Amino acid sequence: MSKRIKAVCFGEVLYDVFPDMERIGGAPLNVAVRLSSLGIDAEMISKVGVDSRGDELLDYLRTQGVETGNILKDETRETGAVDVKLSQSGSASYTIKYPAAWDGIVATETIEQSVSRSDAFIFGSLICRDDVSRKTLFDLIPKASYRVLDFNLRPPHYSTDLLAELIQHAEFIKFNDDELFEIAKMLGSEYNSLEQNLLFIAVKSNAETICVTKGRHGAVLMHDKKLYYNSGYQVKVKDTVGAGDSFLGTLLAKMLQGEKPQVALDTACAMGALVAAKEGANPVISEELLHRFMNPMDAKKGK
Repeated sequence: MSKRIKAVCFGEVLYDVFPDMERIGGAPLNVAVRLSSLGIDAEMISKVGVDSRGDELLDYLRTQGVETGNILKDETRETGAVDVKLSQSGSASYTIKYPAAWDGIVATETIEQSVSRSDAFIFGSLICRDDVSRKTLFDLIPKASYRVLDFNLRPPHYSTDLLAELIQHAEFIKFNDDELFEIAKMLGSEYNSLEQNLLFIAVKSNAETICVTKGRHGAVLMHDKKLYYNSGYQVKVKDTVGAGDSFLGTLLAKMLQGEKPQVALDTACAMGALVAAKEGANPVISEELLHRFMNPMDAKKGK
């Protein structure tokens, strides 16, 4: 029997509050849910308030197969919330309430053990907006065997010094194209093309894997000094919330499971497109639906 692959996600868990509804979200939470749906043993490390939202969030993660034993409870701060506004094209903008329970994550012995036993430790930049959770993250990073950095730049919650420090601690980095150009420029790049800036970050960070998403135009993946491309999948976008997180969860799951980089990238782009075509950050996308979307001719032939 093969060993189960374990991934630990660290950071914000919250509610995305839309004008007419609210949904459970947070980038690392979304990644954990997608990893779990693809056969990875996923765990979330975070903090919620002692409130109905926190209870509902924990129940939801359990139903999705995500381990919640290291989601702590805060008696003084509420479960996180983000006001989300959607443009006519479905693109999202965010107002993130501060402080929230997830700003005060403190490491425990069980948290440290969980990170040290994981096959991948996934974290982002937003969790560093508060000194408490930031210190915990940097205490946990040395205990991880494989570190995955998912940038989620949300002004004003980052600085050049923070970003420069974070990229030194990751073997795997994921950006969207806007984030790549912004961060590369902040770190001194004078290049104008995406590939040049990707290679600039590779030199600055020593990461062996870097991925840049390009929205409906797909993504570029650098792995072991080789570039892989996907030009995207056409869908009618409902909203983009969580699409990049499901992309990352899928790419990481497939690569941890030993899939070839090109196949992993193609599958991740298809997943991101299908999520963008549905409402909310974590719609159910079966492997069968994913295969039929990527291979419509197979579906016609009854495969």
